[in-house]
Amino acid sequence: MTNHTDKPGEFPYTRGIYRDMYRSRLWTMRQYAGFGNAEESNKRYRYLLAQGTTGLSVAFDLPTQMGFDSDHPMASGEVGRVGVAISSLADMEVLFHDIPLRDVSTSMTINSTAAILLALYALVALRQGATLGQLSGTIQNDILKEYIARGTYIYPPRPAMRIITDIFAWAGREMPEWNTISISGYHIREAGSTAVQELAFTFANAIAYIEAAVAAGLPVDSFAPRLSFFFNSHSDFLEEIAKFRAARRIYAFLMRDRFGATNPRSLMLRFHVQTAGSTLTAQQPDVNIVRTALQAMAAVLGGAQSLHTNSRDEALALPTEESSRIALRTQQIIAYESGVVNTADPTGGSERIEALTDSIEREVLAYLRRIDDMGGTLRAIETGYIQNEIQNSAYEYQRAIESGGRIVVGVNRFQLADEHPVPTFHLDPALERGQIEKLRQVRASRSPAAVEEKLAALEQAARGESNLMPVILDAAGAYVTVGEISDRLRTVFGEYREP
Repeated sequence: MTNHTDKPGEFPYTRGIYRDMYRSRLWTMRQYAGFGNAEESNKRYRYLLAQGTTGLSVAFDLPTQMGFDSDHPMASGEVGRVGVAISSLADMEVLFHDIPLRDVSTSMTINSTAAILLALYALVALRQGATLGQLSGTIQNDILKEYIARGTYIYPPRPAMRIITDIFAWAGREMPEWNTISISGYHIREAGSTAVQELAFTFANAIAYIEAAVAAGLPVDSFAPRLSFFFNSHSDFLEEIAKFRAARRIYAFLMRDRFGATNPRSLMLRFHVQTAGSTLTAQQPDVNIVRTALQAMAAVLGGAQSLHTNSRDEALALPTEESSRIALRTQQIIAYESGVVNTADPTGGSERIEALTDSIEREVLAYLRRIDDMGGTLRAIETGYIQNEIQNSAYEYQRAIESGGRIVVGVNRFQLADEHPVPTFHLDPALERGQIEKLRQVRASRSPAAVEEKLAALEQAARGESNLMPVILDAAGAYVTVGEISDRLRTVFGEYREP
């Protein structure tokens, strides 16, 4: 509960994890981008860096997320559509060409194939002359929310958790500045949850990851300082600010009292925020600039460490270069013109904010108790409890829009009779054909015997108990593809089928 003597930078960090917050360092402006092939995405990254973005955020296409190479039948028509196509180290080398990885923080939204993409990133950095200890960034690596809300899973939950704890252990030794997981409430909220459910189910997943890592023999303080989170900033301005404040407090007590963490960095909730894609409308898309600005301001007032602002046209297509620039400028105006960065917790002490913070905390803790009582997060997922809670909330939200009880400007009120089409981004179909041809060239350049040797070593490790990261790194360095590595793990672990 709120203690008005708490100060920013002091346990339980309700008012911010650092004493000075943005007075000493702004949040990372991390614009999410990726489309088509590696060359096209590399151009967009370099454009965003030139415009002042301070961190990269990589969107991968669905085949890459699902462990299929670009020439797999399942990939047809999806190559480069919702992110960049990465099939091998050759693609990753092009993706970060002329971008010195020792100098830039990179976030990668990747889950089932996170171990492979992290290996590819590490290999590119090493070939640039960096050391692994110099690399900073994040892999999402949050598989549990895929079963709950998003769907880009490959393996059943238990072997998938083994891969995650292997990443924790390996990266803790080799990449100490890298965030090994970004436990994500964003997609839970996009699937229709409430603000309370977003926090509750995210923390339930966090508990499962921490328990799995401790069970694998990792001391909590050896990996907890590199855990990070990813939240949504939705449209209820005050509720969102309070949600972020409550989240920090819940996490601090959870780590101290439930897991016995003693390192102060293990108790600090660090999180990235993305504005709410599900609130963007195809109708009157310029109005989305206003929605995004309000949501971004809530994230800043709530104390985020990193922020992505959505573009106005994302309800229609991938964002254009102009739309991406406006989205970035939105963050820059908040940072450099609004003045809110001059106070660590600008809304602290507001009667409404403090009451909302306390209320959200109570309701989240009640959910966590229910999940504990039913046997924990994996059990709550396997029985469909969490999924059903989200679906019910999504139904109620949509019903309120359709009844007019919840107003969405331009959709159920204040419509325009005659809307003019806006220019949108179009992906060249030739990019898919070119990507497949490059992949075939990579395969033709390799020794089939060497590839099989790497895959056999991977299979042996997967059937045993040794850490998978070194053998994945070895295979990826020999240009074994994302799909080939994933397929060999499928033979050992099987594939998850939703009940």
